[in-house]
Amino acid sequence: MLYDQLKRLKSGSDIRGIAVEGASRITLTDEAIRDITRAFGIWLRYRIGKARVRIALGNDSRISGPHIKQIVTDTLTASGIDVLYTGLSSTPSMFLLLQDEAMGCEGSIMITASHLPYDRNGLKFFTKDGGLEFTDIDDIVRLASDDFEHPCFPAPLNEGMYDEGSFMDQYSAILVKSVEDACGKEPLKGSKIIVDAGNGAGGFFTEKVLKPLGADTEGSMYLNPDGMFPNHVPNPEDKKAIDGLSKQVVEVGADLGIIFDTDVDRSACVDKSGMEINRNALIALLSAILLADKPGAIVTDSVTSTHLTDFIEAHGGTHIRYKRGYRNVIDKCKELNAAGTYSPLAIETSGHAAFMDNYFLDDGAYVITRILICKSKMNQMGLHLADLIKDLKRPVEEDEVRISFVPECTDFRTEGQHIIQDLMGKGLEGGVMEDVNYEGVRYNFASDIMGWLLIRNSVHDPVMPINFESDIAGGNKKMAKVLLDALRPYDSLDLTKLEEFTG
Repeated sequence: MLYDQLKRLKSGSDIRGIAVEGASRITLTDEAIRDITRAFGIWLRYRIGKARVRIALGNDSRISGPHIKQIVTDTLTASGIDVLYTGLSSTPSMFLLLQDEAMGCEGSIMITASHLPYDRNGLKFFTKDGGLEFTDIDDIVRLASDDFEHPCFPAPLNEGMYDEGSFMDQYSAILVKSVEDACGKEPLKGSKIIVDAGNGAGGFFTEKVLKPLGADTEGSMYLNPDGMFPNHVPNPEDKKAIDGLSKQVVEVGADLGIIFDTDVDRSACVDKSGMEINRNALIALLSAILLADKPGAIVTDSVTSTHLTDFIEAHGGTHIRYKRGYRNVIDKCKELNAAGTYSPLAIETSGHAAFMDNYFLDDGAYVITRILICKSKMNQMGLHLADLIKDLKRPVEEDEVRISFVPECTDFRTEGQHIIQDLMGKGLEGGVMEDVNYEGVRYNFASDIMGWLLIRNSVHDPVMPINFESDIAGGNKKMAKVLLDALRPYDSLDLTKLEEFTG
């Protein structure tokens, strides 16, 4: 396929597209899967300097998974690459198996599109060093394209071997051991903890992690894999999903509720009162746990609350508000540590959380194990998780409005950056621009608003997301009206949604 066609499938450091026929045409075609898979094999052999390699392959519960698995398997083995198929797997397990010498794999591919609808799917790639970077995906897409001359590299003379063997038992045992090492055997005995797996790959957590730790998991929901996701969007940020878990926790009298996305690289939870610990609250909880051991820098994406900054600083930490995109926050966190600044956590408000002590791998199940360790220790003191974040101030209003570029605007990234630079120069009435800001432009408002807004370019789409937060009812609309007036001169923007928001 041509490079221009393939690069449309890039989604940060992943490959994603429409994989099931429906309202939209298929973009993640069989041809694209073959070309990109073959290119990853070439790239990996060059990366490690071996002609013969073994690649692990897993998938979540999506209905297109088996079809894509067969294409990837056939492509790799025809290229002389050995394949270990691990079946239904979590994305983090596909990296951790590379650290197990007994598995004998140099790379891995996870077939998933995270929380996206059932008709989407994609490919995530790993080496023993971690998930691929943006630049690595660029290289692979170029290698996959027809207009790129493939380098000469001797491939094995024989077809690759195919084998099957799950890693989920070993992965689960790693999680159990981390809790037991900190808290002893069966530290959750007497606790009722339920899971909402959203019909994705996270159902294993009840049988293979919580029960061995002694927890009662009766009342857990949607544990069976179903790639149509019939109950709710498999996304810890989804309001229906988190509200449903909150209701279930209260109804069954659980001490904690846990929710995963489809491939278990993100998670959130609900405390015994039904209060969600998600987004800023989740970041605050993890920050409090880590900063109690050692002061350091917590790296987040750009849309976190000003109140979160206050909370982190009050706990002896430094808050680095960086860019959206989980690879961005992870790379920034690694950069800080390399420069001598202790930074134990990189986390997005979406729930992608990567710990320094866990290979900087965004692993939703590992997030929960850290919370379980904390919960077990607090239980012994007669305290609850919510006590750790009782000082986190919560805004009265939180909103996001996404305004689009008009179809005639073909270079939306450049135009969006031009608009942001203009706003930095002209300012906003009543607002004070944030001095240290890595993405878009952020203005703080005092007096009768007590809030902030951030406008930025989307990481992938031709839109400009705007986030608002206010401590006063009606404050977000007031800020939106100020911004609307400032944006009216730009014919490149469709301001309909912002107009509707302001009323």
